[in-house]
Parts: sequence; C-alpha cells; structure tokens
Amino acid sequence: MRIVLVEDNAALAKGISYRLQDMGHGVDILAHGDEAEAFLKRESSDLLILDINLPGADGLTILRNLRARGDERPVLMLTARAETVQRVQGLDAGADDYLVKPFEMDELVARIRALTRRSPLPLRRVLSLGAVQLDFDARQVTIGAAPVDLPRREVSLLEKLLMAQGRSVSKQDILDHIYGTGADVEEAAVEVHISRLRKRLRPHGLSIRVQRGIGYSLVQAGMEPA
Repeated sequence: MRIVLVEDNAALAKGISYRLQDMGHGVDILAHGDEAEAFLKRESSDLLILDINLPGADGLTILRNLRARGDERPVLMLTARAETVQRVQGLDAGADDYLVKPFEMDELVARIRALTRRSPLPLRRVLSLGAVQLDFDARQVTIGAAPVDLPRREVSLLEKLLMAQGRSVSKQDILDHIYGTGADVEEAAVEVHISRLRKRLRPHGLSIRVQRGIGYSLVQAGMEPA
C-alpha cells in the first residue's frame, strides 16, 4: 500500500515509517499542514495517517478540505488529546478511525488492517509492460507466468516507472516514492536501485532509459532513441 503520514513529531514519524516500510508499504512523510494540503491535492494514496496538531493548517482543516474535494481515501487521525470532543470533531470531519497518543505500534498496525478491510482500495491493481507485470495489492512482480522475488525498494522503483507510462521520472520523485517524502537519503541511492533493476529487466525486453538532467523512464527494448 501507499500510505501518507502527516506528523510533525520527527521521532514518532520515523518510528511509524520504519514499521510500515518493514511491512512492505511505501510511506510519504510530511510535517507541515500547508505542505500536506498541497501534497494531498496532487498525490493519491491508499491510506492517510493524519495528526490533528500541526504547524500551518491543522489536521481537522486538512481533513475537511479533503472530504470537500470528494476524496474518500481512508483516514486514521492521531492526536495527543484524549477528550471525547476531539474524537467527535475528527469523526464528524470525515475520519474513519481515531488513535490517541501515546499508542503501541501493534495497535496502529491493527487499526490500519481494519481500515483496509472495510474500505475499498483504489482501482489501481495491476500494471504491466511487455512480459513484466506488477500486482499492486500483493506487491508481486511476475515475468511471463513466473513470480520474481524483488527487494521491496526495487518493487517500489518498478511501480513508479510503470505508473509513469514511458514518461521520465526525476531522481527526487523516485526517492520520494521509494523512501517517502522528506526522507534523508542521497540521490545517489537511486542510481544503485536503477542499476540493479535494469540488470533484472534487460533479459526480458525492458530497458531503463536515462535522460541527463531529466530522469529515468521504462521502455521496451528497441524503443530507445538512436
């Protein structure tokens, strides 16, 4: 799943992100309400974890605006306040569930499982190019009829390139997709993942094309520019 986490407590955000990434999910982290507003308008996800108390736009405002746009992605609200009125405000604004800090990571994971069971995921199930196919829900790559065991970050890279449908994707966009927005990772890490994935795909008729200063795109062999 693709999960957006809006949380200004850096230590908590990292802890949540590491746990979710270990489970195979992609996580985008945002710490400022105004940045989260802009991000959510342009980026889709399978789930939103949203803190109420944020710098800039607060979580309730972000949630109300989200629902006003007709965005129905599942939302799990986080807050340090345990008062009933805060829970009611969050649920009335359109939250699907509510979790009071401090909480155990196991409880967070259980809430996420419950939300995804009862909330239909976006119809974004399978993408393919040539003999390569990616099942979004299972996070499974197949080539021909055979499943291929790829490291999760290479699966995320392949996902980003397939979603671009032949368009170039910048290094920064790839980093944000693999590690989450705001992650402290050097752009050079992209080249490592690109190199490994390119070697895996080349025997199956796919090529990762690089355009200097622009980014990377996934194409079928023979379609590269001369």
